[in-house]
Amino acid sequence: MCGIVGFTGKQNAAPILLEGLKKLEYRGYDSAGITVEQDGVISVSKVSGRIANLCEKTEDGKTLPGFSGIGHTRWATHGAPTDANAHPHMSCDGRFSVVPNGIIENYMALREELTAKGYIFSSQTDTEVIVHLIEMYYHGDFKEAVMRATSRLTGSYALGVLCSDCPGKIMAVREARPFAAFGLLCGQRKWL
Repeated sequence: MCGIVGFTGKQNAAPILLEGLKKLEYRGYDSAGITVEQDGVISVSKVSGRIANLCEKTEDGKTLPGFSGIGHTRWATHGAPTDANAHPHMSCDGRFSVVPNGIIENYMALREELTAKGYIFSSQTDTEVIVHLIEMYYHGDFKEAVMRATSRLTGSYALGVLCSDCPGKIMAVREARPFAAFGLLCGQRKWL
């Protein structure tokens, strides 16, 4: 089962996100990733396999500085368990990052629509459509873009979303009853 963590505060987010993901290991997963925002730039690191691989790749979070971030453990439903299919997903313009859990039932139609409009997909997952929809609907209002994008989705899901234009903010969305564990930490190590 997938799990989502988020952190925003005055400490480096990546080590805290990795700690949160380790707490979710018992749920089972085949890939993991984190994304961190610093000074209006979003950086992503993701791997297939164990969280230990992600810790090694990021030097326990040292290579991803920033005070806000989201992380994810994935159990593949659409697309093989590869680095490219691991979450988080980034928008083409690098402004948004999404960690999802659940299933987007109408993703094929959305993917065809977005591809026709020039959006480039880097994975085979159903949830990559979400980040491209948010990018398409963004006109300066983060919340509105997320609301418009999610209004197009059919399925059961939970999301964590970062926007480089909104430092320190994480948008969280839940529809129906996804099997997500979502921990959001705000400047302290406390699970909600």
